[in-house]
Amino acid sequence: MQLVVDPRRADRERRFKPPPPNSAPAEDLTTDYMNILGMVFSMCGLMMRLKWCAWTAVFCSSISFANSRVSDDTKQIVSSFMLSISAVVMSYLQNPAPMSPPWAALTT
Repeated sequence: MQLVVDPRRADRERRFKPPPPNSAPAEDLTTDYMNILGMVFSMCGLMMRLKWCAWTAVFCSSISFANSRVSDDTKQIVSSFMLSISAVVMSYLQNPAPMSPPWAALTT
């Protein structure tokens, strides 16, 4: 029978010390990034009449809304969400045909 030796080094072990309670946690910027992406895609959907941009804007805005905190600016998040919804509505009002995928134009 072989004897298994513990590969950990006892001299390198350090005890875990939790961070002090008054230190601020790292700020998660997912909400801000998704909010900006939602606005950019909304404007592309409105100006260029690209339905996939409008749907991507709705997706980004809903992620931004889902990841928002109570302390975040709710007016900005709601306005981004409404802008993305209006981009979807306007793109379908201008052209009610079903959305074709962006890569469909490459095959013809």
